[in-house]
Amino acid sequence: MSGLNLELEVFRNIFLSIADEMGIVLRRTAFSANIKERLDFSCAVYDRHAETIAMGDHMPVHLGAMPFSVAEALRAHTIDPGDIVILNDPFRGGTHLPDITSVSAVFTADDPEPAYYLATRAHHADVGGMSPGSMPLAREIYQEGLRIPPVKLFRRGEIQNETLDLILANVRTPEERRGDLAAQVASHRIGERRLLSVTEKYSRGRISRQMDALKDYTERMMRVRLQGIADGEYDFEDFLDDDGFGSPPVRIHCRLTIRGDQAVVDYSGSAQQQRGGVNANLSITVAATMYCFRCLINDDAPFNAGLLRPIKVLTKPGSVLDAQPPASVAAGNVETSQRITDTLLGALQKALPEKIPAASAGTMNNLSLGGIDPLTGLPFAYYETIAGGMGARPAADGMDAVQNHMTNSLNTPVEALEHLYPLLMRRYAVRRGSGGEGKYRGGDGVIREFEFLTDTDFALLSDRRQTRPYGAQGGHSGQPGQNLLNGNPLPAKGHFTAGAGDRLTIKTPGGGGFGREREMEP
Repeated sequence: MSGLNLELEVFRNIFLSIADEMGIVLRRTAFSANIKERLDFSCAVYDRHAETIAMGDHMPVHLGAMPFSVAEALRAHTIDPGDIVILNDPFRGGTHLPDITSVSAVFTADDPEPAYYLATRAHHADVGGMSPGSMPLAREIYQEGLRIPPVKLFRRGEIQNETLDLILANVRTPEERRGDLAAQVASHRIGERRLLSVTEKYSRGRISRQMDALKDYTERMMRVRLQGIADGEYDFEDFLDDDGFGSPPVRIHCRLTIRGDQAVVDYSGSAQQQRGGVNANLSITVAATMYCFRCLINDDAPFNAGLLRPIKVLTKPGSVLDAQPPASVAAGNVETSQRITDTLLGALQKALPEKIPAASAGTMNNLSLGGIDPLTGLPFAYYETIAGGMGARPAADGMDAVQNHMTNSLNTPVEALEHLYPLLMRRYAVRRGSGGEGKYRGGDGVIREFEFLTDTDFALLSDRRQTRPYGAQGGHSGQPGQNLLNGNPLPAKGHFTAGAGDRLTIKTPGGGGFGREREMEP
């Protein structure tokens, strides 16, 4: 149990259980492997002010950005009972196009104003665009897929078939999309029922007071933690390999300023917006920042909107961390978010050298692919991220073969992959020796080798193929990753074609080491 009083602890767990149950329903009713097997979704509960109260144990890159989606939905629409607004537009509250967010309001019988809000976000394995899986190497967002501004999918409980038909007409796998959207709707329904049941038991006024108290408590915890860091400015920079179109390494710079119980995180020294899809919008930058500071306080601390109250995030509009339309953004959510994390943790390493680990793999190793399934004659589309090595910790080795930082998904099980798609998994193993040496070793990455059983288009959005995950306190860097087609090197980012019998091998980076090797314990 945390340091909360008993009543607040009870309510905290009530709200968490609602967000978690929303996720269970979403997973169990989804159609796609990406959601039901990889768990690429998130659910959250918001108070009457549309501020985050509770998040499921889901994806940090989603959860920290979803309040922007809720705000945009409320700006665009009056949400009535039974309404569900959906959106994916990265410049109107979204992050990248495959992530479709749904937003609803919960009303009590005695008040015409919303008492709470609910949101889900799920990565849909295809939303159109120039390549299957909708994660292409593109120069502008129009190439990446269908862009959905905030629109009502349900209006007073009735589905808006014109909206749904428009979406399904623009994707390669419409029935899968229909099923996954229905799963998000089911998640809202269970969340609403649970919130109304709790309100009936405890009263709306009491619940509102507890929600406010939870935010205040988290704010106090964050301020106390910041007071434990020496005042000063801490600079760090790291780089993305490139933007996919031959750019030099893309600079991500952070200046962290600590003054008493407040922090300013200034990213304005980062590179300008790029041609390729490594651009991140502001919501992604805030999500990565929120994640890093969440890691500084106790595991059992409430994670809500109060955490960011003492923290100010600065960006430069038109930069790679505050991209403006029509920038392509597919990799910003998955790759640049990881580098933001590496950079802010690097700055925190200077402030808290014995508390912050070395860099983890620093890439989600995104693979999207598709074609025509020879068994059904229908299009297929698939997307996955692949685990890497965790950075070594101040008192322990990094873990091998895990999803790190901004992702919290799973690798698709081999049995599910081979059952659902014209693919064979020829090798799936830990990439021994890829973690950086040190007093504590970085975790090893993985090797994942696919054999295509039919002509297939595939896209790669990966990083840390040139720049390595850094070590800390004298530890060595982790090994960079590799992409190979039939043994021949492929670039980190690009669009490719393969035939039946071709093999794609992805070797993911290891984490950095911590401490000097001569300090290694026997």
